[in-house]
Amino acid sequence: MKKIYTLALSLFFVTSIIAQTSENNSDDPLLLEASYTCDNVSNLAGGIKTGYGYLGMATIRIGFDTEKAGLWKGGQLFVNAANTHGATPSADLLGDMQVASNIEAGNHTYLQEFWLKQAVGHVELTVGLQDLNVEFANSEHGALFLNSSFGILPIISGNVAAPIFPLTSLGLTAKWNITEKTSWLNAAYDGSPTDFDYNPHNIKWEFVSGDGLLAISELQQSLDIVGLPGTYKLGIYSHSHIVENNFNSTLADSLNYNTFGAYVYADQKVWAQAERSLGFFVQAGYSPSKISVNNAYIGIGANLTGMLSKAKDDVLGLAVAHENFNNGLGSETTIELTWQKQLFRNIFIQPDLQYIIKPSGKNSGLENCLAGIIRLGLAF
Repeated sequence: MKKIYTLALSLFFVTSIIAQTSENNSDDPLLLEASYTCDNVSNLAGGIKTGYGYLGMATIRIGFDTEKAGLWKGGQLFVNAANTHGATPSADLLGDMQVASNIEAGNHTYLQEFWLKQAVGHVELTVGLQDLNVEFANSEHGALFLNSSFGILPIISGNVAAPIFPLTSLGLTAKWNITEKTSWLNAAYDGSPTDFDYNPHNIKWEFVSGDGLLAISELQQSLDIVGLPGTYKLGIYSHSHIVENNFNSTLADSLNYNTFGAYVYADQKVWAQAERSLGFFVQAGYSPSKISVNNAYIGIGANLTGMLSKAKDDVLGLAVAHENFNNGLGSETTIELTWQKQLFRNIFIQPDLQYIIKPSGKNSGLENCLAGIIRLGLAF
């Protein structure tokens, strides 16, 4: 395992040096970026057991613009490779379903994204290995928080094998920029990404009988309210797959399952003065499918920027995520308080507290737990 860590970090530092030499050239067709994020997680009380864990994620991203390279207009190629390593605190210490650290994934070195995008007029078409959460079901203000539910709603991540971090799948996305402030996105993905056990580096892409299809559609609208920017989103999704029936001869040879749901997002800045601002977000979703593990979710929060440091380069956030489980299994609620401070141009630190009420629902037998996290991030 130490060899994997060393290789990942070596690639990260080599790429970061290359990226720094070309970051100021906007006409360069080649974009190189590297980042490393690590979390120091302690379960201070409750949950499965108290304890400490370290986990990290290194990424290398390469973008290529065909127009800047003098080839053809409107084309982009993008590759994102990642290495995740270290502890799994939610699985081993906290016992929460929403996952306190959004970089928890186990030990893997893999291809996260590999796609080609082509713009034709007001339409953008993207084909290849894609992360659904990059374009769909994301929140500008929610991105500050470390709990995974603020990144992707549990009515998607908890109910279907969605192509999201860490394991993605092949898909086709069409984005129609109707106006400068209105966009309509539609996508279809392989309904079941091939598991890491059989696809350790996410380079074996195949459609297997029974995988089905994951379809998602989202309408995005930007609004200025009293001169302050906001973004509002409305989306629906449907996931169908087939499970072979090998147990009951009285049933059909296979069972067709369908999971579906709808969600809304709202991000709105409500106050701004010089480099200081206050923004709110609300995100909610509902999945009425009988086979859904999570049938309802709501998350709310607020971000206060530039108030606690002289450089005004900090963000203080408070948010609540509540998910309800199906079949009378209760609910789980997480209250998160976080503060992100830019230490240097490419380095930030983020202390974080999460109080988790009824981890994994009422039947888990776990006590409410308190998690403390210190995140350190480097980006070039």
